[in-house]
Amino acid sequence: MPLHRSRNNRILGGVCGGIADWLGWNPTGVRVLYVIWSILSAAFPGILVYLALWIVMPDGDR
Repeated sequence: MPLHRSRNNRILGGVCGGIADWLGWNPTGVRVLYVIWSILSAAFPGILVYLALWIVMPDGDR
């Protein structure tokens, strides 16, 4: 399964949901790990990475 943004587990852009689908993990766990990673990296790089992934990752099938 290719990496794509999630249509089912979408809260903001579907990036963390898509990563969770791709890895076979729980979407909530991926979101929590992403928030922790963002906070530990002073938040700004985490926001930029999320925006870049939102632009680069294709949207999931409907």
